[in-house]
Parts: sequence; structure tokens; C-alpha cells
Amino acid sequence: MYNVKSKIAEEFICDSEIRDTLQYAVANKDNRELVKEILAKARECKGISHREAAVLLECNQPDLIEEMFGLARHIKHRFYGNRIVMFAPLYLSNYCVNGCVYCPYHAKNKTIRRKKLSQEEIRQEVMALQDMGHKRLALEAGEHPLYNPLEYILESIKTIYSIKHKNGAIRRVNVNIAATSVENYRRLRDAGIGTYILFQETYNKANYEALHPTGPKSNYAYHTEAMDRAMQGGIDDVGIGVLFGLETYRYDFTGLLMHAEHLEATYGVGPHTISVPRLCMADDIDTADFKNAVPDDIFFRIVAIIRIAVPYTGMIISTRESQACRARLLELGISQMSGGSRTSVGGYVQEESADDNSAQFDVSDHRTLDQVVEWLLDLDHIPSFCTACYREGRTGDRFMTLLKSGQIANCCLPNALLTLKEYLKDYASPQVREKGEKMIRRLLSDIPNEKARSKAGEYLDFIEEGKRDFRF
Repeated sequence: MYNVKSKIAEEFICDSEIRDTLQYAVANKDNRELVKEILAKARECKGISHREAAVLLECNQPDLIEEMFGLARHIKHRFYGNRIVMFAPLYLSNYCVNGCVYCPYHAKNKTIRRKKLSQEEIRQEVMALQDMGHKRLALEAGEHPLYNPLEYILESIKTIYSIKHKNGAIRRVNVNIAATSVENYRRLRDAGIGTYILFQETYNKANYEALHPTGPKSNYAYHTEAMDRAMQGGIDDVGIGVLFGLETYRYDFTGLLMHAEHLEATYGVGPHTISVPRLCMADDIDTADFKNAVPDDIFFRIVAIIRIAVPYTGMIISTRESQACRARLLELGISQMSGGSRTSVGGYVQEESADDNSAQFDVSDHRTLDQVVEWLLDLDHIPSFCTACYREGRTGDRFMTLLKSGQIANCCLPNALLTLKEYLKDYASPQVREKGEKMIRRLLSDIPNEKARSKAGEYLDFIEEGKRDFRF
């Protein structure tokens, strides 16, 4: 029985509701009147239901698809402007006890080199990331009770926050680790994490269990209910996602939106971010073994309709995707992306070689952070290194209230310009610095509030003089 407010996985992610939704979508895919009604509702920028979103995804009429793309661009610009938040993953360890058949970390893989960073090695990695210009990290680690206990994660977070190298500092540490207990989520909250991220991989229970034959992650309910426990543990910024390609995209698209609806209905705030990774090649993993690959044209529609369905939620794309693909996705809803990423353990200090592979997946976009920043500037996007909302306590429903009211623009735009200015002064190449300074001068006048605009100009002058870390 489907119950959006239930805290039981099989009730808020209800298989019969998903299948009924998909049947409804197929039955109405050519119903132009209904599609138009859904798009009209979506233009109010308050979101649409998973069933309405499934109808949009099933619709194959070219003019209506273009209308969806245009609406996604409008919604993204309304809430996030042309800001793109930058981050990098930091892989701490690839030791893992799970048997996930799509991940090279799986316990039976004997070809991948197992590595775990010491605290000193973490310091070296973080300084390398700071020297690139990063301020926001996403911690990644395999699930292993002996090699990667929570104490190791907590110690690593403390180490990361403690490092002040030149003008660098990591100001927000997001954490993507295995599902855990309410008490452990409290400990992560107390350690000062930003967003807790956990991908569901797939919402189809039978397929989930087949893909996770062994290890703690094989428990579908415990994994699916992790965000409920995180919320109960006081973490109100959570990030969800699926790995598109493990299950039919229609099923996981619907399940993903149902999960977002569940969090909103139960806790008053939906996911802070939604990630949309696609299955890709990796050590010991061949994508040809999986039959549900998602082609680009469908993937673009998925991203656009997620943006329409959950307009307030940040959307993340990683370096799994190519430069061309990421450029298209920027226009359709993406608000966060990684740059200069390494998916190997210790990969920022020492680039991995073919015979020393510890990476989780193959990277498609190999550009440096400075090259990505220049590319974004050329596309008229603002590369933002902002972490202000987290540090000012604007998380969970407090962040969403500001976003929905439109008041967040008086914080986000100036903060984006201030952190871009820091990057330009400390890390950018001369040509990137010139382009970025030109953008800052042009966009300063776009800050809606006159007082905030004046203060931002003052802070920019302070940064030019060598001072750092101003925020609204």
C-alpha cells in the first residue's frame, strides 16, 4: 500500500504505485491536453507529482519536448540563476565488504589495488585540492567495518577542516558513505558535515537485491530508509540519486521523485541535491553487461523533467559525463558540478598509472579545474565556490524558505561573485582572471538589494587587498 509519509521503504517506494504510474504514463503519452495542463502547472514553479512527471517523460512529441526543455531552463534560471557550484570528490579508501556487481570496489575484485589514506596522506590530498582552488569536497569511501569505520571518517573530516594552506581552506565537507544508524548520523552532524549523500542505485527491490548479493548494502530496506534516519539524526541537508543504467530509466526516475516527495511530506523539506550519474566503465566492470543503458537524448529529458518536478533542489553532474554532455545539461537543470576530479585513492597527489588502479570509475572529462572555470565563464555561467548557507546555518527548511521566496538571490549571487574573486586572485591563470574580473564587474549590478550590492562591492575590494572569506 502506497503511503508517502510512511517510514517503511516498501510503502513510500511502492512497487505497485510505480508500475501503475508507468502504465498511466504510457496510456497518456499522446494526450496533448493533459501534457499541456501539466506544463502549465509546472510554470508556477512549485513542482509536479511523480505521476505527472512520468507522463512528461513518456511524451514523444517534439514540440512538447522542446517546451519541456525551455521550461526547465526557465525554472533553473529563476532559482539558481547562472551560478554553478564547484566541488571535487576525495576518495579516502576503496576497501569494501559489499558485493555490488556494478562497482569495482566489490569484495571479490582481485585486480583493483586496495588503498586507504592515512591522515598525513589526506593532508597532502587536501593541500593539492586547495592549490587547485577547491573549497568544497565530497568524501567517498567503501564500506568496510575494519578499514573504514565511522571513527576514521570523523577523524578525516577533522583533519580536512584543520588544514589552512596558503589562502586555501575547505569550507564544506559533504559525505557520501554507507547507510548507518541514527546515532552515527548525529555524530556526522556534530562533526560539521554539509550534505549527507547516498545513492539508492536502483529503487526496484528485486533488482536491487540481485545487484547487491552480499554485504551490508544488500539490505534494501535499511539502505532505502537511510535518509529518514539521517533526518532523525539532525542532518537536514541530504542528497539522493540513482545510478541510471542499472534498472529501466522509467522505473528509477519515478522512484527517485517518490523519494523526494516522501522527504518533503514527512520532514517538511525535500532533498538538498539530486545526483544523476550514469553507469560507466571501470576496473572489472563492463557496461556491456548491463542492458539498461540510457542514451543521451533520454538522459537530457530525465534531467530537464527532474528540474521541472523538483524546482528547488540542487542537481549534480560529475565527470562521468563528457564536456559536450555537461554543456547541454547545464542548460537543463544542473546547478553543481565537479572539476579537476580524480576518482582514485590518492589521485590528486600522485596521478594513477595503468598498473596502479584504485579508481571507482573512468572519468570522461579530464580538464583541470582552471579549464572548467574558463569554460563556464565562456558559457556565461558563474563558477561559484560558495559555502555560505551551510556556514550561516541556512540549511534544510531555512534554505528552502529563502529559495522559494526568491530572497536567496540577495545571498547567492554576491557570495558566488566573492568566491569567484578569491579563485581569480589566488589560483586562476591570467586569461581566466581577466575573463572572471570582467564577469564580476558586469554582474555586480544584478544583485537585487541595494544594501547587499554595496556591501558586496566593499568585500570585493577587501579581497583585492588580500583579505579572504567574506559571505552573506
